[in-house]
Amino acid sequence: MATMDLQVKEGVHVLTLTNGDNDNKFNLDVMHEYLAAFDAVEEYKGNTALMITCEHEKTFTTGIDLAWMMAQSPEGVAKFRHALETMLYRLAMLNAPTLMCINGNAYAGGALLFAATDFNFMRSDRGRICYPEVDIKIPFTPSMYDLIDNIPNKLLLKRMSLLGERVSSQDAFDAGILDAIHPAHKLQEKSFEFAKELAKKDRKAYTVIKHGLKRHMLKWQDEFGQKLTAE
Repeated sequence: MATMDLQVKEGVHVLTLTNGDNDNKFNLDVMHEYLAAFDAVEEYKGNTALMITCEHEKTFTTGIDLAWMMAQSPEGVAKFRHALETMLYRLAMLNAPTLMCINGNAYAGGALLFAATDFNFMRSDRGRICYPEVDIKIPFTPSMYDLIDNIPNKLLLKRMSLLGERVSSQDAFDAGILDAIHPAHKLQEKSFEFAKELAKKDRKAYTVIKHGLKRHMLKWQDEFGQKLTAE
């Protein structure tokens, strides 16, 4: 993998984003790397959890590489969009607990990852969550509307979606859309401790319950729930 690294540590799959100098942006190759990581988690025998983290001190991910996308043909853009929606759906419905350890800004696609993950921890001293789609003139797709509906505070979701409001980690925690905030020097440790507890859960029971909670998304299974092959 060129932009991320997957390791199994004490029963937890730790996916570390390593392309921080490019803001861990999304392109088609990156989508296939995410999907390959999800394949590995899905095929793992026994209980586990997936923790997504990042080695960069400022930015988690800013989502789509817009300069790259602008250079693609209409067919290339459509192919990327399908891969993106597949990646988000498969993360949301993954057959194991998921936790995102957010070290900094999670904008656009990064905030969609946030909506797809079961639990989210974030550093307390910096970083914001933002959906800038209204300002960059790229509306959500139908499946993305269902994805962001996982965010429990609907008043805040409305402000984030329609105003592009940037929400600090403290405000997100106070609004009930973050599960925990920690100082930067404690974030990785606390996130991994929680991920190890998640990995002890019975995987089958956990997945059935998760799919029940996200049953509004199951209608996308046939379109986005299948594995993609990188060409």
